[in-house]
Amino acid sequence: MSDPRPGACQVIFAVNPIISMSMQVSCILVISHFFHLLLKPLGQPGPVAQILAGFVIGPSGLSMIPKVNEFFFPSVAGDYYEIMAMQARIVIMFLIGLEMDFPYLIRNLRPVSIIAGSSCLMCTFFAIAMTSFIYDVTDSHDHAVIMGTIITVVLANTSSPIVVRLAADLKISTSDVGRMAISSSLLGDFYAVILLVIVTASRKHYSGMRWVLLGILYFIIVIAVIILNAHLAKWLNRRNRNQKYLRNTEVLCLLAIVFVTATGLETMGFSSIVACFLIGLMFPRGGKATRTLLIKLTYAVHNFILPVYFGYSGFRADLTSIDSLAKFFVVFVVILLSFGGKITGTLAACSHLKIPLNEGVLIAFLMNLKGHVDILTIGIAAQDRANPLFCNLMISAIVLNSLIWGLIITFMVRRESDILGYRHIAFESQSPDSELRLLTCVHGPRSVGTMVGLIAASKSSESIPVAAHLMHLIELPEKTNTNLMYHQKEIDEISDDDEYGGNDVVEINEAVDIFTAETGIMIHQVKVVSPLVSMYSDVCEWAEDTRASIIILPFHKYQRIDGKLESGKEGLRTTNQKILRHAPCSVAILVDRGLTAGASHVSGSESLQHVATLFFGGPDDREALGFSKRLGMHHHINLTIIRFLPTPARRELVGVNFDTKEKDILMAIPDSENDADAGVLTDFYNRYVTSGRIGYVEKYVENGAETASALRDMADMYAMFIVGKGGRAQSPPTIGLSDWEECPELGTVGDFLASPEFDLSGSVLVVQQFRPSKSEKNDP
Repeated sequence: MSDPRPGACQVIFAVNPIISMSMQVSCILVISHFFHLLLKPLGQPGPVAQILAGFVIGPSGLSMIPKVNEFFFPSVAGDYYEIMAMQARIVIMFLIGLEMDFPYLIRNLRPVSIIAGSSCLMCTFFAIAMTSFIYDVTDSHDHAVIMGTIITVVLANTSSPIVVRLAADLKISTSDVGRMAISSSLLGDFYAVILLVIVTASRKHYSGMRWVLLGILYFIIVIAVIILNAHLAKWLNRRNRNQKYLRNTEVLCLLAIVFVTATGLETMGFSSIVACFLIGLMFPRGGKATRTLLIKLTYAVHNFILPVYFGYSGFRADLTSIDSLAKFFVVFVVILLSFGGKITGTLAACSHLKIPLNEGVLIAFLMNLKGHVDILTIGIAAQDRANPLFCNLMISAIVLNSLIWGLIITFMVRRESDILGYRHIAFESQSPDSELRLLTCVHGPRSVGTMVGLIAASKSSESIPVAAHLMHLIELPEKTNTNLMYHQKEIDEISDDDEYGGNDVVEINEAVDIFTAETGIMIHQVKVVSPLVSMYSDVCEWAEDTRASIIILPFHKYQRIDGKLESGKEGLRTTNQKILRHAPCSVAILVDRGLTAGASHVSGSESLQHVATLFFGGPDDREALGFSKRLGMHHHINLTIIRFLPTPARRELVGVNFDTKEKDILMAIPDSENDADAGVLTDFYNRYVTSGRIGYVEKYVENGAETASALRDMADMYAMFIVGKGGRAQSPPTIGLSDWEECPELGTVGDFLASPEFDLSGSVLVVQQFRPSKSEKNDP
């Protein structure tokens, strides 16, 4: 009997792949969260759980049940899954480019290229050696060169999305090892994409000239989109000047350009992976366009797209095809040679680059993670009717390889946490040319100008890298449900009437955007919404995650129109005190009185700012001296070191006699602190004072009263005073100053400079050196 609805079967087959794909996505998300809950106590990151979730749902797991297999693998579902994977790749690579530290990549292009090139070269040699063996075992009739190219991609490729996510979950993405591995993995992806073009060319019998013309057209399209995005982003930033973020339709417009471009390139026969990365990498930094894209995409990609993409990789593995010892041996050899090629090539490159062995091993392990271009290459080969057995064995090897080495990497990072984890390096030991990581905090727009001025002053030249972060601290009202995470509120419900931060967000964003446009210095913004009682932990955790060199906090008092300081919320002061106790790095408190060092640079003025560093001795003063030397290198800042010495001691008994020649400098050695002070001052004097770049003055005082008098005399001479919090205990120059102490968190001298009795027009920066815990002190 005929079906009364002749189109019913066609409709079911047309709709079923969409339904099954939706169910697959839902199952992967649910199972990945389940596995993540199980593996999290063992320290396992998200990508491992997500690949494992797809593996469990796939042909090697639940899909071995006939009914489940029939639902998840209908005959026409393959194309839908490939389209889904392509769309996911477009968004993932665009976001990776958007988040990429481009200045770091440029600075370290040589070592990154050596590591990526060496590992890919060794894997290529191994692939050539094993191609004939795999060709015979799989009984393939395909072209041997194409099969060799595919094996080379499998061995040489590094999955940059997995490396990026794994490094972020293990909190090593901001370390030198993590950044080196991420950058090297991207170059490894580029090498694999080039080989992918060769595989694609075998399907389309174009002439060589046609491929050259298509390649030129490829780069013309990418460059045109980059230029279009630059102008469109500037226009959208101006159009939304008084808004917090772009509108949803504007975001969709920007993403549509990326999707249309990527789809067009895929249609031409090229992979869009490199194009999407370059479009994201060259997208204008700063401004509302980038800020909105990062907020919108980060949450969606990390919580939905990446789990599905990684799960789909595991979903494709079919271990049932490994039904003989020879096939198992093929998978084993692929995994072994992949590891051998990566470890041999990477360690050879790291030895040449003088990278420590333990770091080189971790980079090699990270470079061995797979599941990106390699799976795409195998998919294209399968569409060209390549040997199904060969494709299944390669995908199985890729998935098993990522699961095995993902677990090993996690174990290694946990074991080497003391070495790979965050360790603070005091400013007194740092070179002013080394990378500076600043975490500045604000409670509102009032102190933003001063904070960005400090950031500008810290970057004395274009060649010195500065990673600046601005954290907007917002109190979570008690009436608000604290179970609602702020980042969820920010992503899901972005609107111009968002209660958190109010109009302060618009003012802060505008100030940062103007600063970035004028100086070219990127500032990474982050908002923290939490109760004041626990706000300190968010600041300390972010400082550790970003490996900050110093945290700069605003003083809990603010300057009124009449110039007097007025107290804000008492909870702000308590927060500062908790951060001082628990911070994983040095901390500075800024008493903001308006014009500050670096402000003239931001405003475009050529006026010279005078800054004074007060030195009384002790670790905090040495840290303040180390930080201030970065400011002293700035061409708009005239830095003077003012050292206070007790009158009876004189030059021959205390500290350093700078009137003598360099070789005749005398140092008294009454205790270890004097030793440290003398050593730091001697080195500082010989490096910067003798060359005329920084001034040096000694003040001899009898007691705290004379110190106070000397400070009053210089009150109007400097735009900013920098001083250590602690100073030296029982130091004669500070005896008596503590009688007026109101804010112990500023130290004796800092509290005096911020007191209402002291008529000072300049800002004050009080620095506290990192104080390690007892367990850290006992570490070897």
